[in-house]
Amino acid sequence: MHDHTDKLIELALAEDIGGGDVTSLYFIPEGRRACAFVAVRHDGVVSGVEVAARVFVAVDPELDVEILIADGSRVAAGAMLIRVEGSARSILTAERTALNFLQRLSGVATLTARYVEQVKGTNARVLDTRKTTPGYRFLEKQAVVHGGGTNHRMGLYDRAMVKDNHLAAEGGVEAVQAAIHQLKSEKPGVEVELEADELDQVREFLGMEGVDHILLDNMSLEQLTAAVTLRGDRGRPQFEASGGVTLKELKEIARTGVDFISVGALTHSAPSLDIGLDFESL
Repeated sequence: MHDHTDKLIELALAEDIGGGDVTSLYFIPEGRRACAFVAVRHDGVVSGVEVAARVFVAVDPELDVEILIADGSRVAAGAMLIRVEGSARSILTAERTALNFLQRLSGVATLTARYVEQVKGTNARVLDTRKTTPGYRFLEKQAVVHGGGTNHRMGLYDRAMVKDNHLAAEGGVEAVQAAIHQLKSEKPGVEVELEADELDQVREFLGMEGVDHILLDNMSLEQLTAAVTLRGDRGRPQFEASGGVTLKELKEIARTGVDFISVGALTHSAPSLDIGLDFESL
């Protein structure tokens, strides 16, 4: 994780600093020292605190950086997350990149927490999706966990998800069943999920071997409830409700008895949490 994050930080700093931070170089005396705090402006759940701290150190290893509040913490407006002391030039050069990471990831965590709150009292868990910012997937999925959510597959490599296009291309259910057997024999740790658009498909998939999850795509509340009834008390395969899920309807979906509800909005539509950097006199 650290190697990937460090590369991401390096890219972010390179695009921001370029040939040099001309404002700091020309308007801040070279020897000026400063102390600053990274603080939240609105209530939320923070994520990316450790990443932001790494940004400051990447700019200047001599900066004294102290994390005051851990990732995953629920905070109120005014809470101080990081204290940094050292070269004023270095702090100012790192400021925007550090805040970009922190605001974006805290926004994901905060939105996730709102969704998770809606499913309390049910057995359903809120899942993220692969609809992430390119290069930021690990960090954004980590932010989902900080917000109380659960990670779906990380990529195409750790779970087979057979959707309608795969079924059409593969040649039908028989061919899919054969492919499942081959996958399980060659990669026993990889789970299999099949997408169902209607209840007849759910019935068919429930009779197949090696199916770990069934994705119930864009089904009504009545269809979701019926699917859970079809499964009975077996508990497997697990059901995932998906398709344009909004915060408003989340609780009703959870009450149908599905195991998971996947929400692409957690990562593709999360607003950034307002976080700033404030200087204090030494």
